[in-house]
Amino acid sequence: MADTVKATQTVIKKYANRRLYHTGTSTYVTLEDLATMVQNGEDFVVYDARTGDDITRSVLTQIIFEQENKAGAENLLPVAFLRQLIRFYGDSMRTMVPSFLEFSMANFAKDQDGLREKFAQSFGPAAFQNAIEQQVRTNMNFFGDAMKMFTGFAPPAPGAQPTAPAATQPASYGGGELDDLKRQMLEMQQRLEALAKK
Repeated sequence: MADTVKATQTVIKKYANRRLYHTGTSTYVTLEDLATMVQNGEDFVVYDARTGDDITRSVLTQIIFEQENKAGAENLLPVAFLRQLIRFYGDSMRTMVPSFLEFSMANFAKDQDGLREKFAQSFGPAAFQNAIEQQVRTNMNFFGDAMKMFTGFAPPAPGAQPTAPAATQPASYGGGELDDLKRQMLEMQQRLEALAKK
């Protein structure tokens, strides 16, 4: 377990009583402490103390849940985004979503300091907010283009009514079509990975 952890990662153990133990400082910590560690760029991994399972993802999700509850009107995650994210859990395109989100967030994080400095100096907070919204629109357009490559059509615009399919014949999902779809998905994933490396 801990032997495979990178030397730069702090190990946090979660016990049955839900307490989190920071092995580096030999102290108990809270989700708020872990959120501060993330904001400070400190990398950590969380293990279940009883089973040894890596539960970092669920703990980070808990932190987001807590932060969203505290944020009030200043939430980071819009309701429309959360609904769309939930829809992807049952969708055949779900394998693309993690790569897209990671790619988008990495680009946003890379550009945010420069954007913040330029717009804060030139136009004030409102312009910075507009720049962020533009970046989000750009990312969503990128994702829409990616969807077109796979499905041959763009996702519906927000608020748009779904249109009826052009063909009235039932779709056939024979082995050949399924193989083509798998091949197209693989090609798209490779394109996304190539874009992420640029």
